Amino acid sequence: MTHSRLFQYEPRWIPTHSTIRKTLPRALQSWLYESKSLTQRLRNQWENISVRVLFEQQQPPFLNEKRILKQPEHRVCLVREVILLSNQTPLILARTVIPEKTLNIAQGNLARLGTRPLGEILFSAPSLERKPLGIVRIEPNLWTHEFTSAERLWGRCTQYSIGGQPMLVSEFFLPSLFL
Repeated sequence: MTHSRLFQYEPRWIPTHSTIRKTLPRALQSWLYESKSLTQRLRNQWENISVRVLFEQQQPPFLNEKRILKQPEHRVCLVREVILLSNQTPLILARTVIPEKTLNIAQGNLARLGTRPLGEILFSAPSLERKPLGIVRIEPNLWTHEFTSAERLWGRCTQYSIGGQPMLVSEFFLPSLFL
């Protein structure tokens, strides 16, 4: 069974080529369509960036994640959910799904992140490829009770490839990021 500390059920993604981009506020667009490391961008704009791991274990990914990663039905992946903070202010929630082959090609660096941001490893990999997949507007009833928000939140899903092996990173932008 798939577990998540963030969601009650899987988000429904909107393809990035959708015309919705034109209707989004400019500040949100700059985060949703950022092509470089979000971790580095946070460090450039905020103080004392840290990562709190909410959930990290081998488990089957959500159905859509399996499809994108081309994983067999019962194959498990490393699923990691974190919150990025500045001085204890939550800014971004993130969910990462890493298949075993990707963990192996990264020589275990991705399996032992601890409280290090994923971006430190990803954007230092010489064979990194990035493919934006979609954006999502999260309705308040999708979050688990821990992250209940009266506001709709926006997120993005990106497929990365290291040495030809895929992984998914989904990031969700909290209101405090735009203050």
